[in-house]
Formats: sequence, structure tokens, C-alpha cells
Amino acid sequence: MSSSIVIGTDPNGAPVPVDMEELLATRLLVQGNSGSGKSHLLRRMLEESARMVQQVIIDPEGDFVTLSEPFGHVVIDGAAHDGREIERLASRIRAHRASVVLALDGLELEAQMRCAAQFLSTLFDAPRDHWYPALVVVDEAQMFAPAAAGDVSDDTRRLSLAAMTNLMCRGRKRGLAGVIATQRLAKLAKNVAAEASNFLMGRTFLDIDMARAADLLGMERRQAEQIRDLERGRFLALGPAICRRPVSVKIGNVQTSARTSSHKLMPLPTAPSEEMTAMLFERSEGEEEMLSVGAPEPAHAEQDSDALIDRISHFELGKTDEEKAEEAGRPAVADLFDTSDEVMTEILNEMVEDPDCAFQPIAALYQDFTVRCRMRQLARAPIDLPAFRRRYAIAQAGIANPADPRWADALTLSERVSEDILAPFLMLAHAAIEGAPCPNDEDIARAYGTQSAGRVRRLIEYMERNNLIVIRTDFGGRRSIGIPELGLTTAPMEG
Repeated sequence: MSSSIVIGTDPNGAPVPVDMEELLATRLLVQGNSGSGKSHLLRRMLEESARMVQQVIIDPEGDFVTLSEPFGHVVIDGAAHDGREIERLASRIRAHRASVVLALDGLELEAQMRCAAQFLSTLFDAPRDHWYPALVVVDEAQMFAPAAAGDVSDDTRRLSLAAMTNLMCRGRKRGLAGVIATQRLAKLAKNVAAEASNFLMGRTFLDIDMARAADLLGMERRQAEQIRDLERGRFLALGPAICRRPVSVKIGNVQTSARTSSHKLMPLPTAPSEEMTAMLFERSEGEEEMLSVGAPEPAHAEQDSDALIDRISHFELGKTDEEKAEEAGRPAVADLFDTSDEVMTEILNEMVEDPDCAFQPIAALYQDFTVRCRMRQLARAPIDLPAFRRRYAIAQAGIANPADPRWADALTLSERVSEDILAPFLMLAHAAIEGAPCPNDEDIARAYGTQSAGRVRRLIEYMERNNLIVIRTDFGGRRSIGIPELGLTTAPMEG
């Protein structure tokens, strides 16, 4: 299968191809003033390569959500999810190679930057097994990698700039190919723009932007004037994935269109001034009801993160997903009043089984817990952080019913155990009470919240030095652990 797509034609009518495999290794920068055709260019490239490579689009204006129906892109409304859910979705996107559009048009600028930064950072930090090739398109990149401080906080700017720098500077080894588009090169951070090796330069008028564009294209300053004369939809192209010398490209047609398009002149209303005055100042029937509603309808339908994850998990490149099933009805709050504790136990068990929760700090886990409680419409407020820490440790240990008299002594003993080792200790106590095999290092590491085998060994040694446990190893090298104060021991660890 060819790895090239055609984005347009040169002045002689010959097709201008883009080698997508080369683009994955060398990245792309698109520049042009508003109205020069940047979004049209990006749409052409995305449509032509939709069945070739995974695509991830950071869309601050919601222009690219129309790719969903014909090409199967999953649309994620950034305003409908918190930071934890955005990171969870980004992790699944890398694992399942789903093509997605992250629509940020429902957020203010600072929230857009934070959402995009968390999303891109999670893509970048994916495990090595998930380093699949992906085209990461960032429209209006000057918003996410500004050259100078603006109206947002310094923390937000640093966070967003770091994510964009990682994408363009270090993303290649992780399979992430940055394609960034900007209205003005002067507003884009230089260390982000400098990492691109392919360029498509559209119409621009300011001298400083023309000079930078000419430098990137290897043109003399006196040749930069032609950039000002480019027509809408025509770009100067250069780079190893396109051509070795600058060439003028007229971008080809597209199959989809943005939800909004360029405005054209249309006839003004011809109503007399008296009628216009009446329409402006007199309230019509039913207007009171409209005014009482308040906020307008959101730009995107309300999204459920679990439904999105299910779509991402079953994503097939270039194919449309089936419409999600109707959301199941939730029970009334009154029906949950007497079962709040039971529901919280279910939530804790769900979190223990969720691999995304395994190595999260306790503060992040508690925030996730409170969100899950609100989603289940609990009748009373969730437990506080200290109580959550203890109940989460009990759930990690696999103790299904803490009220069972068999666990009374173990839970009383655990009150003298420090919080950071509570879950591993209760896991060992659970195995001893059940007479089950001793948990292996991987299980203990998960309960301890680490991936380091060395930390697990030091943890076990620490508990033995403090007389909490006694370690025995048989001639076959199988470990068993006794708990002196309970008078119980686990079975030998399975080989």
C-alpha cells in the first residue's frame, strides 16, 4: 500500500503528494493568516490519510467534529469531562489506536490550554507497548505554545508549552507526529516551530511573519513579498515529505465542511423602522419562558466518559462506529438513601479493579471516588479523606465484608499500622486468615502503589523489623508470611 496522499496541484496542474511515513518522522508546520485556507488544508490532509494512520486532532473551534460521521472519528467534548477523565480517555486512545477529535470550543482559553496539556502529556507518557504511529494535529497552535506571556496564568502557560514542546521535540520516538497550524509565526514559541522539517506557508501580510516564513522556506528576504500575494487556498510547500525545493500548491477539494464557514454578504431586511423597533423592544409570546432558561444549549451533546471509552475500545481505523445505546435510567435518590454505604463499597471495589487507579496518588483517587459517588447520585455526602484511605485499603486487600467477626482482630491490629503500608498489611492478613497462598511481589506492589520490586522488598523487610510479620522460606524457595499477633500464617507462595 502506498504511503503517499495528494494534497493538491502545482501551477502546472501536476499532483503534489505528501509521504505520510516521512511526515511521521519529520513533522509539519502550517502558517497563514485567518482566511488563508489553513483549516481547509488540514481537512484535506486528514480526509486523505484517514484510512492510513491514527489521527488525534486538538480542535479549539470545533471545526473538525464533522469528520466523525464519514470517517468514524470519536468526538470528545473537552467541556464535558474533568482532568482525570481526559487523562483516562487519552490513555485508552493510545492503547486502542482510535482516531479522535478533542473539541475545546466549549471552554475558555485557559481551560482549553490546561485540557489540551493534560491530554497531550498523557499521549506522550503512554507505555512503550502503545507507541503506535499517530498524526497529532493542533489547530491554532499559537494558543497552546505562545511565544510570550498573555492573559493566562504562568502555571497554565508553562504546562501547555511543555506539552507542545514534548510533542514536537520528543514525540517522534513515541510515534507521535506533530502537525501544527498557526495564524502568526511570531506568536508561536520558536522552540516548537523549529522542530518541524516540513512547511506549508499561506498568505500573510506582516513583515515579521513574512521574514520568518521566508527563512524557513530557504528564500531570500526579497522573495518574501510573494507570500503576501498568495491567493486563498494556495500554499508554498517545502520539506522531505513533500518536495526538496519550494513549490506552490493549490489545495484540493474536501468531502466534509466545518460547522461554520466564511460569511458572505446578504440582503438586509426591508422592514420599516417602526416594525423593526417593535421587533426589538416588544416581547413576543413565550419569550418569558425562553429568558428564564438562562444558558444556551451546549455546543456538543452531553457525553458519558464510559460510553466514550467503549467507543474508543472498539475503534476501527477509517470505519464509522455504531451509535451508542440509550443511556440506562438511574434510580431515584430516595431509593438510594438506605444503601449509600453499600454503593460506596461497590465503587471502592470498582476502583480497585480499574487498572487506571493502580498507581495514582491518594488525593487523585479520593477525587475520583467523589466524582463516582456524585454520578451514582448518593443520598449522603461521601466519606472524608482519612476514612476513604482506610476503606480503600480494605477493598484493596479483598475484604468483602469488614463486619464479619473473622476480620475483627486483623482490623484492630491494622489501626496501629501506618497509612502508607495499610493496604499491603491487610492483604497479607487476608491471605493468612483464609489460609491462601502468600501474595506475590506484583500483588503487593499494586497494593503499595509502586512498580519497583526493590521498594516491595524493603517494605516486607520493614514490616518484619517492626514485628508485624514473620517471613518463612521453604527449601523450594517459596515464601510464606506469618502474623504473630493473629497466630496465623499464609500458605506458601505459588510458584
